[in-house]
Amino acid sequence: MKYGVFLILLLFTIKASAQSQQKREHITVDGIIREFMVYTPAVSSPDKLPVLISLHGRFGTGDGMMKFADFRPIADREKFIIVCPDGIDRSWNDGRETPAHKKGINDVKFIDQLITYILNTNHANDQRIYIAGMSNGGFMTSRLACELSNRIAAIAVVSASVDKGMDYHPVKPLPVMYIQGTKDPLVPYNGGSMKGAGGEIYSHTDILKLWAQTAGCQDNLDLTNLPDSLNDGTSIKKERYSNSTTGIKVVGYTVADGGHTWPGGTQYLPKFIVGTASHNINACEVIWAFFKSCKLRG
Repeated sequence: MKYGVFLILLLFTIKASAQSQQKREHITVDGIIREFMVYTPAVSSPDKLPVLISLHGRFGTGDGMMKFADFRPIADREKFIIVCPDGIDRSWNDGRETPAHKKGINDVKFIDQLITYILNTNHANDQRIYIAGMSNGGFMTSRLACELSNRIAAIAVVSASVDKGMDYHPVKPLPVMYIQGTKDPLVPYNGGSMKGAGGEIYSHTDILKLWAQTAGCQDNLDLTNLPDSLNDGTSIKKERYSNSTTGIKVVGYTVADGGHTWPGGTQYLPKFIVGTASHNINACEVIWAFFKSCKLRG
């Protein structure tokens, strides 16, 4: 009888693990309930899964980011967990004058505790924690790369950079990727002053050089030009710095005539507001390929 019950439970567990799951969860940090979406792919392997934490932009939500930067088909194929958290007042405290910053929200602490929670509640690999983000979420991702480098294996930033006035900066070599449009009306590709919460930011070229210097590979640059194969008015230049000794790569994608958008994603607002969404690359695919190619943290 006991054997029969055990068999039933085993079969139920196998069936459950063979189905993808998406659910909303929460933890409490500094007395504040912090919510997030978790997507777990169907799995049959005992291997621990990588984790990709995806941060929404200003006015976004975790649920919206799960759909907007839709890594789920890739997660099903490649087997990794996606976590999309909610910022406070639809914003992140990346150090600039965002609503979360004005409220004194410690989002570095939140993401740190979120990583711990995911590791404790999922079959996850603590050496393969990746962060990606767009806009305000991209600035936050850059901050996390500076302040949580002991927990993160690599980052990818879309339509964002780093504010020069911040008290954080790259201190540890880390694989990083930045994707930026030359006609981004909100985050200037060539750096300088930002509207709204921002101050003086690094240009796309300069933020790549800053990370490359940290990784000791600033003199090893490869350039690749990708044509406008889809005739959407954009083209792609890929910059890659690499350190042959450590294996660390610093990668940039310049989207010529691209806007404040997620390449391969939707034209979520009219072009006269955010610029053109390029489809000459798929940001989700190139980001995951980059993460997958990175060595384990440590």
